[in-house]
Amino acid sequence: MKKLYILCLLLISSVLCFANDLTLDIIFTNDLHGGIDRAKATFMNPAFPPQLGGGASAATYIKSVREKTTENLRDNLLIDTGDFFQGRPIGSLSAGKAVIEYMNMVKYDLLVLGNHEYDLGEEKLKNTLEDANFPILAANVYRKGTLELVEYAQPFIIVEKMGLKIGIVGITTTDTEKMSFADHIRFVDFIDEKEVLQYYVNHLRDVEKVDIVIATVHAGIPYDPLPEYQKRYENPNKKQTEKNWGYDAQELAHEVEGIDLMFAGHIHKGFDRPWVDPITHTLVFQGYAYGSGLIHLMVKIDPETKTISGFDTPAEDKLQLTLFEDQFIPDPEVDAYISEQQTIAEKGMDEVVGIAGVFLSRTSVDNQNAMGNFTCEAMRDAVNADFSFINLGGIRAEIPMGNVTYRHVFNAMPFDNMIVTLVVDGIMLKRIIETRIAGSRQGLLLAGGKIRFNKTRSDFDRVTLLEINGEPWDPNKRYKVATTDFLLQGNAGLTLLTTLPESQIIRHEINLRDAMVDYFKQNSPVKFYIDERWERNDKSTPENYLQNF
Repeated sequence: MKKLYILCLLLISSVLCFANDLTLDIIFTNDLHGGIDRAKATFMNPAFPPQLGGGASAATYIKSVREKTTENLRDNLLIDTGDFFQGRPIGSLSAGKAVIEYMNMVKYDLLVLGNHEYDLGEEKLKNTLEDANFPILAANVYRKGTLELVEYAQPFIIVEKMGLKIGIVGITTTDTEKMSFADHIRFVDFIDEKEVLQYYVNHLRDVEKVDIVIATVHAGIPYDPLPEYQKRYENPNKKQTEKNWGYDAQELAHEVEGIDLMFAGHIHKGFDRPWVDPITHTLVFQGYAYGSGLIHLMVKIDPETKTISGFDTPAEDKLQLTLFEDQFIPDPEVDAYISEQQTIAEKGMDEVVGIAGVFLSRTSVDNQNAMGNFTCEAMRDAVNADFSFINLGGIRAEIPMGNVTYRHVFNAMPFDNMIVTLVVDGIMLKRIIETRIAGSRQGLLLAGGKIRFNKTRSDFDRVTLLEINGEPWDPNKRYKVATTDFLLQGNAGLTLLTTLPESQIIRHEINLRDAMVDYFKQNSPVKFYIDERWERNDKSTPENYLQNF
């Protein structure tokens, strides 16, 4: 009985201590991609998708959280880690201005630069960011060839909440250099994320004497974080390989000391629990994309030690809040603004341009899918090419069976990629294909060809069958190969394309999205399936015409 009494006292004491903690409500979004408008949650139920309320529903929730704020015991932060506008008409066609104004209305505390912020060029980005009533963070984005940060961003902010000094530093992935048009970032350098982040964490701790450090990074948690962590850090015999990509959020959380909380993005996969680094104990949070929801965590802070003692979530074991319209009634003022901007941006978007005779899905078999096959065929058809290809991540949505509108096509291809034709010999064409299956790379989407490859063979000797337009590949033949100006800039690992002389490049000034629309208009009903154009066979050997090449 005495032991039970002591146990009860300990439990009561623990609850009282937790109750005396300060609470910092952090509401977090990432990778909005213009997703502030209402949308159907087709990712939940393609046939009968529930309605999402977008930014107006988010505004309702944000207001409800802020109503709990008290001067000394509870306060809040609203943050976003980048890729805020490019992807939906209201964002892309307003060059991000409609999204920035929405963020002003709901009073964001900060925005981190993402890689897609540069999709329309730096000048347009600067013009858009001038409208922001909140700081833009990017500690590692410098004016090219200098030691000066770009003028439209700052490395960190310090906010004072409930008697606490909170330092927040922002980082942009250096992969932006590999994922942007070279012309759009020609005056910008992206500096090593790890080095810069550690520098500013130290500065915040040692010079600014902050109590809590938050890192906001446009870099993501791996899809399967535990196996990736084990592969990276728990094999003492693992040989360090050359780093071809920037640091992701897991690496930064592990290799940079002194961070309490990290908010990530860029990957588009949300997690209901944080990734906790086993060594640094940094907590990393990441949400889903396109404004389908947000993350809310209630950080508990000991007022005496001014350190984090834990956190709560709105629902048990669930950080993610999906913004169902019937659950979070849209804020009338914000809803009116978004609806007005949407009407302007989407004029003509619901015009029927053709018919999809089948569901053009992005579900892949060996990295081939019906949507990719259609897109490449539309590109090939538009310029009468022998062969066409795009990168696996170049398509962002599926097209349902039935009437197809311009909106469907825009959602699938929100980027303003232009078609280019490369006039190359067979040897260069094979090198392009081999580059995309070398190492751990997974291939490409294509039309006009048939490819079989063997991943157990050496790099650049993996193609075992290659046909173009139904004929065996010829190393000496000149082929017309259609792709996008995005890939021509050397993105997706295709730096060899940058070595082509201008005399071998035809710039058609045809937008790939427009080519897709034209294909629907001329060929409906459009039907594409997964077929034999792309096959991995690790037992295959090269056809005779491929030997010695």
